[in-house]
Amino acid sequence: MMFIKAFKIGLLSAAAILTVVNIASAKSLKASHQWPGGKGDVRDIMVQMIAEEVAKANVDLNIKVYPGKSLFKPKDQWQAMVKGQLDISAFPLDYASGYHPQFSATLMPGLVKNHDHALRLNDSPFMDDIKKIINDAGIVVLSDAWLAGGFASKKNCILGPETMKGQVTRAAGPAFEQMLVGAGASISSMSSSAIYQAMQTGVLDAANTSSGSFVSYRIYEQVKCLTAPGDYALWFMYEPILMSKKSFDSLNKAQQNALMAAGKKAEAYMTGEAKGLDDKLVAAYKKAGVKVVTMTAAQAAAWKDIADKTSYKIFSEKVPGGKELIAKALSVD
Repeated sequence: MMFIKAFKIGLLSAAAILTVVNIASAKSLKASHQWPGGKGDVRDIMVQMIAEEVAKANVDLNIKVYPGKSLFKPKDQWQAMVKGQLDISAFPLDYASGYHPQFSATLMPGLVKNHDHALRLNDSPFMDDIKKIINDAGIVVLSDAWLAGGFASKKNCILGPETMKGQVTRAAGPAFEQMLVGAGASISSMSSSAIYQAMQTGVLDAANTSSGSFVSYRIYEQVKCLTAPGDYALWFMYEPILMSKKSFDSLNKAQQNALMAAGKKAEAYMTGEAKGLDDKLVAAYKKAGVKVVTMTAAQAAAWKDIADKTSYKIFSEKVPGGKELIAKALSVD
């Protein structure tokens, strides 16, 4: 009996040692993003889903998620991935337009017509060109994601361009900033995570951001009027899940396959949720007592006229390959 008991203890000890060894030998990755964790933001859910799916795949790969810009500042994540300091990020691509100005095409006023059009763009020569720039920079796309957005203001409802005059606003990227300046606005640049405080302290009068960020950051506590995406959304932004190529190339084939499969599952989730985000936005703002409006076709067209003379003109003339890139995007019905 003593021998059997000792044998069983020995087996348990060996199993415990093997478990510790397996945990120690598993590769760990760091994922970072700027949105609140565990509060229903779709980008956080996408990253958490990727971490969960990879864990289920049993390929000795763990992903630790750092939400709420707790690991890197929002715009610092791009270079951190390029250098291999950060493994994965949910990243608004236009944040890196200072390094690659072509990325501003992924937040170009009126370029994306609606959620279905965004999905068609994913499989177009336009996005092939964008993804080549991403890949050549040393980064891999795990999941595509497009979010619609709108305007919100502490002063008045933003509809036609004349309603923007004199307001200090945040627009997310150069192309939108150029259009807004063309309409008489002043610009204060910042990540979406800084909008709430900037409005609270009087730095901002108005802001553009995604439907998801308008809700996640509770901007409804600071504004009087929301211009929801509606049928004429000017604001669509590409916010993919990205991974450092250095990190990706350091994994074995099973781990890479698990990551890509998890990325596709997260993308499918986002595709199903995208339209619903706009409805949740409207519901949250109405519940908070904020006036909600949408643009008419004529108002959206007036903005597009300004964008043609500012954002599109500057992009086509100043950005290498810009004219061709816009032409490819506009060719997608």
